Amino acid sequence: MSKMSRSGRRSVTACLLAAACLCLSTMSHAQSDYPSKPVKIMVAFARGGGSDFIARLLAVKLGEKLGQPVIVEAWADVSGNLGAELALKAPPDGYTLFLAAASYTVNPSIYRLSFDPLKDITPIAQLTRGPFIVAINPKVPANNLKELVDLAKRQPGKLTYGSAGNGSIVHMVSEYFLDTTGIDIVHAPYRGTSPTLTDAIAGHIQVVFGTVASTLPFVKSGQLKALAVTTSKRLLALPDIPTVMEAGFPSYQVTNWHGLVAPKGLPKDIQARLGKAVNEALTMPEMDSCMAQDGLTAVGGRPEEFDALLRREIRQWGALAKKRGIKAE
Repeated sequence: MSKMSRSGRRSVTACLLAAACLCLSTMSHAQSDYPSKPVKIMVAFARGGGSDFIARLLAVKLGEKLGQPVIVEAWADVSGNLGAELALKAPPDGYTLFLAAASYTVNPSIYRLSFDPLKDITPIAQLTRGPFIVAINPKVPANNLKELVDLAKRQPGKLTYGSAGNGSIVHMVSEYFLDTTGIDIVHAPYRGTSPTLTDAIAGHIQVVFGTVASTLPFVKSGQLKALAVTTSKRLLALPDIPTVMEAGFPSYQVTNWHGLVAPKGLPKDIQARLGKAVNEALTMPEMDSCMAQDGLTAVGGRPEEFDALLRREIRQWGALAKKRGIKAE
């Protein structure tokens, strides 16, 4: 090999190294300037629902903290998997985020997913937590949760509970209660929450485990009777209604929640920037008051804490689905 050839090769190598350093410097600078354009939060359920409400509430305050508009984009389907798939396959640059709801940890045990719900995400923070309300048609002869369980034991298979469909979060929450108490109540799957509540009010089904936002108005109007809430603390809007644990079933506790994630590979500094902004937004007084309308409280915290929640619930719901033979429609 000639001296000229070796010299030329060294020059090319030097240029490549210089270019690589310049590229890394540019990337670092770009990340430090994040965000330089609007940020999008994708939601897997329809506009006007609980997840959409939380996303839009967060978007306003998060936009103030980031100094860029935050827009909400809904991709609704029955399972909630379409929105997750689209969001998690976006570039990991912090400009596409996904608002995960409690059903996110149910779906891996029910559906064949095109993404890994743990490996394909960068967790940001848990946003909210709240209970489900155990409610019955007022004509059911039970004044508390224990009486409902006793009634179901005396008449196995005679009562019916409703959910928004096979494999829905309410289906899983309800089956978890049946498994905990050893009772037999028939499942009636519906296509959505509204027809479920309509039939519960009409008496066609007797029991529902509903979200606060959807169920509380009918409890307050007397069209449904609340027996318990599923979290460890009572609901401020229903201070006289006990928790399931207080009602005599100490091993049962379920939380309805929302959280924010990004695609895997999100740079650490952007993850930290988003986490800081989210936590600051959640501490604003108006956030708590607005969330309280849906029976939720702000949570926040570190990404590791949210990741632990996701892992714990995926294991829990997977075991229950296998034990109870729960499958999607």
